[in-house]
Amino acid sequence: MSLPSDTPQGIADTLGYLQHHLQELTERQHVSENNINSTLAALTAQLQQLTQLVANPPPPAVPNTPPPPVLSPPVSLPPAPPVQRTCPKLSCPPDFNGEHHNGRAFLNSCSLYIRLAPEQFHDEQERILWALTFFKGGRAAKWSENVFRQEADTGVFPIQTWGDFEQQFWLHFFPANVEADAINALEGTSYHQGNRMVDDYLDSFQALVSDAGYTDPWTLVVKFRRGLGLGIQNQIATMPYGRPADTDPNAWYRAARRIDQARLANEAFQSVSRSVPSAPLKTVSA
Repeated sequence: MSLPSDTPQGIADTLGYLQHHLQELTERQHVSENNINSTLAALTAQLQQLTQLVANPPPPAVPNTPPPPVLSPPVSLPPAPPVQRTCPKLSCPPDFNGEHHNGRAFLNSCSLYIRLAPEQFHDEQERILWALTFFKGGRAAKWSENVFRQEADTGVFPIQTWGDFEQQFWLHFFPANVEADAINALEGTSYHQGNRMVDDYLDSFQALVSDAGYTDPWTLVVKFRRGLGLGIQNQIATMPYGRPADTDPNAWYRAARRIDQARLANEAFQSVSRSVPSAPLKTVSA
């Protein structure tokens, strides 16, 4: 603005300075307002962009994965061979002539073979025919011949199952009175040990008491002790400690076998000692 012409020079200068400074401040304020307005506008635009992104998110990016490798078809291996079971070597039953005292041993031998090698027989009739192949003499051969004669006459094999064969075998080839014969033997002295070793005596004794049906422990001890050799019997009966009870037959069996083995070992030692000449004694001169 213009000043009157009569304004003093000092006041005019001051007013001019103030006017110029005021104009400068006004320009600065205008520039600041413009900067603020531009900054607010930029922030508003960024806020709108963020709001749109939240409302409409972009689709997820598909990863650029390589294609899967092409696999060759699996190689088919031949099946492993089945594991073959190794069977023990079996001995065939001995030939049978029909004697009663061999009947039990022969039938046990046949039954054992069949149990260990059942795959060798297609059915029970094959088992029977196989057993008959060992009937090669005496009463056994005549009985086998009669069985095949019945088949020729009727067209049907007379023995159908292994159980029937066992019953027929017991009837014809086992002693008629096994139990009575065993009881009679145990009441006499024929079963006594005599000159046999204890092991042999024990085997025959246990077979007799089995046939006789004896199971009472006291009875078994009495019969076994009565048949023992007198020397062994006395040693067991007079043992200072560890004497077996009179109701424990197994303890008597073990004690008798132990004493008999000690006797045999001592006899072997004495025999060797007698065969080795003794060295002469050396005399020392004074």
